Amino acid sequence: MGMTIAQKILKAHLVDGEMVVGQEIGLKIDQTLTQDATGTMAYLQFEAMGVDQVKTERSVAYIDHNTLQSGFENADDHKYIGSVAGKHGIYYSKAGNGICHQVHLERFGAPGKTLIGSDSHTPTGGGIGMLAFGAGGLDVAVAMGGGAYYIPTPKMVKVYLNGKLRPWVSAKDIILDVLRQMTVKGGVGKIVEYVGEGVKNLSVPERATITNMGAELGATTSIFPSDEVTKAFLEAQGRGDVWVPLSSDPDAQYDEEYTVDLDMLEPQAAKPHMPDNVQKVCEIGPIKVNQCCIGSCTNSSYLDMMKVAAILKGKTVHPDVSLTISPGSKQVLDMLAKNGALSDIIGAGARILECACGPCIGMGQSPESGGVSLRTFNRNFEGRSGTQDAKIYLVSPETAAVSALTGVLTDPRTSLGEMPEIKMPEHFDINDNLIVKPAADPSSVEVVRGPNIKPFPLGKALEASYSGKIVLKTEDNITTDHILPAGAKLLPYRSNVPHYANYCFINVDPEFPARCKEQGGGVIIGGTNYGQGSSREHAALVPLYLGVKAVLCKSFARIHKANLVNSGILPLTFADSADYDAVNLLDDISLPNVLEEVKTGAQVTVVCGGRTFKADCEVSERQRNALIAGGTLNFAKQQAR
Repeated sequence: MGMTIAQKILKAHLVDGEMVVGQEIGLKIDQTLTQDATGTMAYLQFEAMGVDQVKTERSVAYIDHNTLQSGFENADDHKYIGSVAGKHGIYYSKAGNGICHQVHLERFGAPGKTLIGSDSHTPTGGGIGMLAFGAGGLDVAVAMGGGAYYIPTPKMVKVYLNGKLRPWVSAKDIILDVLRQMTVKGGVGKIVEYVGEGVKNLSVPERATITNMGAELGATTSIFPSDEVTKAFLEAQGRGDVWVPLSSDPDAQYDEEYTVDLDMLEPQAAKPHMPDNVQKVCEIGPIKVNQCCIGSCTNSSYLDMMKVAAILKGKTVHPDVSLTISPGSKQVLDMLAKNGALSDIIGAGARILECACGPCIGMGQSPESGGVSLRTFNRNFEGRSGTQDAKIYLVSPETAAVSALTGVLTDPRTSLGEMPEIKMPEHFDINDNLIVKPAADPSSVEVVRGPNIKPFPLGKALEASYSGKIVLKTEDNITTDHILPAGAKLLPYRSNVPHYANYCFINVDPEFPARCKEQGGGVIIGGTNYGQGSSREHAALVPLYLGVKAVLCKSFARIHKANLVNSGILPLTFADSADYDAVNLLDDISLPNVLEEVKTGAQVTVVCGGRTFKADCEVSERQRNALIAGGTLNFAKQQAR
């Protein structure tokens, strides 16, 4: 039987386990990346491991999230990350160089390689045929130290792309249509592979848009073939030597199949407040727009920006609309400046932001109260923009640009006329002067720690039994943004867990932090797809700090479940989902035989509200041992001893 592209890369990097769907496998990791919102914790954990130099082929630390420096905290964190990188063999991409996924695609990614990053949109690398995974910071630290990265062997999903996109329809519309078909939890435990005649008509930036937003499917990752289009992109970046051809075998087997007819596709929008709440732009109608934000790791490439510049040239943004532009990298911004496209964008009245994540993570440019914001980003979770009652729509750059001109949500096909032809450059301008190489003499580097950097919490060994209270009950599709909000006011405290803990779940239940402290921790009850969204391990570390011992829900998102295990928090699922309805906030809850049941792999007995029922603890043997030890780092130290 033939193999898919993903299976070929998995097999080539397999160091532990067997590739049987659902069974855990360990993979050798070639490259890692971090960003500054998650990187500080990852490097604190790496230092705690006592490894002198990274063991990967290439590890890169990016500064792209916390770039608003309204206090000392962000600048101090950047200094710490830069000094750790210099000392331990890590490349350091300074603030201003660009968004990690865009820059990594341009300057470091390579087909057939494995990549994990402490950011959930790391699968962007699948656009050039990498097997790229979002992961928690501790998983990245372990990989930098030479350890394997563990995942359950995923199922394989094939998405046929038939035909060719029509004018003013884009790659963003493709992934929004896939989200409409599969939903935000349809990709859990699966790798999505794109095939068909439509693939060859998509550039690498367009493919990367699709793999980037594969994270919103809950997918393990997404991947495209490495073909002549990939080769041309890498050669234009001066890196043609890393290209290798990759394709699935003709008789490769897939567990699921979907189809997108590109020549029938129309401009799409994801309506508030989920990326899978998708409808055609023409069906939503001309709603009034207050803000348009173009950029983020999803749609900030040179190709995207050139399309936007062509739409805006010689025109003026509607007086009621604020338009912001965030180029994905210094390379993109520099090329726009040199060819005059930046002048066209500025002349139309757009506000030019730095090459960083910016509004996508609520780092500035929050909409007005109750405002409608069209964004070319990947997530529109409630409150993520920094304005709790804002209505965020996810759209293509073409739709955002034309709507900024008209002042209402506008189908670009209706008012733009003939689409200009924009070709990928044969040669990109290359200037890596904001990427700092590791120190030639690591001993000469002193690691700098500012006062905002606090020790990360460590779990305690699992006790024989547990009794406490239910400190929170949530509904379905709780995101990591619900668990720990981001934004300009809170992201600077990612290095300071004790302070950050005061904001845990505040947009779900403002009393949660105080309740946890009063009760000495407890158990969280959740619905389906608990923990979807970003890879932020703080969504596990902060509940750990607050004393949370277990999360009992209907189902988990993959990365968050792994982060809970890493932190030593029990990830339990209802054996019978009807039991969810029978438990309530502040009910007494106990796990009378939890240690023995986790050790033996049995179902965990739960006593709550006068009822006794069973919960599943579906983890691997390795994870089981980590939970018993009180977390992965504790378990690793035990093994070392």
